[in-house]
Amino acid sequence: MGKFLIRLTRIDVKQLWAITILVGIFVFINTHPIRPHDFWWHIAVGQEIVSAGEIPAVDIYSYTMEGTAYPSYQMFWLADTVLYSIYNFGGPELVIFVQSILITAAYGILLWLCRKVSSSWRIAAVSTLFAVALGINNWNVRPQTISFLIGVIYLLAIYSYRKRPRVGWLVVFPIGMIVWVNSHGSFVIGLLIIGIWLGDELWQVVYSLYMNRARKPLKQLWASLLAMVLTIGVCLINPRGLGIINYIQNLTSNSVVQDLVPEWAVPSFDSLSGVIFLISLMLCAIILAISPTRPNFFQLLSFLAFGLLGLRTLRGSVWFGIVMAPILAYHFSQMVKLRNSNKGKEPTQAGKRIANLVILILLLLGAVVSPPWFKSSLPLPPLKAGLVSTETPLEATEYLLSEEAPGQLFHDMGFGSYLIWAARPEYQVFVDPRIELYPLEIWGDYLSVSNGIPGWQELLDQYEVNTLLLSPDTQSRLIQAVEDSSRWSLLYSDQSAYLFVKLES
Repeated sequence: MGKFLIRLTRIDVKQLWAITILVGIFVFINTHPIRPHDFWWHIAVGQEIVSAGEIPAVDIYSYTMEGTAYPSYQMFWLADTVLYSIYNFGGPELVIFVQSILITAAYGILLWLCRKVSSSWRIAAVSTLFAVALGINNWNVRPQTISFLIGVIYLLAIYSYRKRPRVGWLVVFPIGMIVWVNSHGSFVIGLLIIGIWLGDELWQVVYSLYMNRARKPLKQLWASLLAMVLTIGVCLINPRGLGIINYIQNLTSNSVVQDLVPEWAVPSFDSLSGVIFLISLMLCAIILAISPTRPNFFQLLSFLAFGLLGLRTLRGSVWFGIVMAPILAYHFSQMVKLRNSNKGKEPTQAGKRIANLVILILLLLGAVVSPPWFKSSLPLPPLKAGLVSTETPLEATEYLLSEEAPGQLFHDMGFGSYLIWAARPEYQVFVDPRIELYPLEIWGDYLSVSNGIPGWQELLDQYEVNTLLLSPDTQSRLIQAVEDSSRWSLLYSDQSAYLFVKLES
């Protein structure tokens, strides 16, 4: 204990930078409520898998596509089962806490990797903050979370093996992929990371031959090739086998997904996420260009591959940040070395140590009181106060079930996820965040009705809709049109939802 306290007193301001980043991530996620879109329907599927002992094959949650094959269940089955088990055991508090542990661990490992390549805690903190800025919009509770941790571990394994080859690092790739390929479709990112490593090793061998230099040892080339072969082979250990390739092809080419999901859109200066990515892309290009050390093939290939991914879809921006963080850390360190080549090391003063210790204690206290079990005692703003976000129709759904409002039900798309969990089997959904399940025609009808476009009532009649559960944030025009109509009556309303029922003719 005494040695531990002595080490604490030796914490300097550079290390505080790193600790502040990690504590900030931990506190942010612990105090961030669960958003509805990609959480509730996933734990509903997890519950179905646990209770039935098999993965569902068709849609059972909507009345518009009931009985339609939906192979995506097989893509997420492991993550869905784990998410449901966590929720079933400890409720939303445990779900949020586990989420905070996973995300903090991922960026903690990334920070450690940046520290290894830069030999500077301050540079590591800045580089990790760069990745945080590009990833923070992807931290909602969803199956994708585990992919961030595995992806960062892949990077750590590659950097560590290249510096000091050890067979144990190669085992990381197939083991990680077993989990990744059964949890989320982003497993192809893992293959891309390994592919960049393999491409770099191959390039170095070819370049040395071309330049008539001494032949580079082939050990690392064979290691990267072995890692790729084993990892690709492990990808087949999933419920769909080779059919998983079709899933990825269909999802990435699905026009409905590309057009309707903001995070699948091409980045632009019209959105904050797009601005952050595009500025980050330009910043990386500038750093690589002005660095006193020329970027190597691995760094250039990483920049090009993940930069193009981010330019194709905003979902790629989080991976651009993660992959580029250690590369930026390295080049920042080279720039700092050049600037400080003639400067001596600044001594650490005792007074500063005491101040640093006080700041450290405050940071750790903040982390200790941040877990969701203590959330009700914290002075948080309304949007972060609850365990579940205010955009989730908790009370409205409870009222819907208690009043047994007549179906069919039309609702906000985001509400569909929560309704799948909380309102089934009494109610089936019209649409929900399983975007690729529904054809363009249904989405067209959904958007026409949600925007209150003339003819909306006739469309609802075609679907035999008798009850509306609407969002004031995304369906305000429809709410106004319904209130102006004599065919509907308001049953309930709050800040999250409006509940209307159709009057008898």
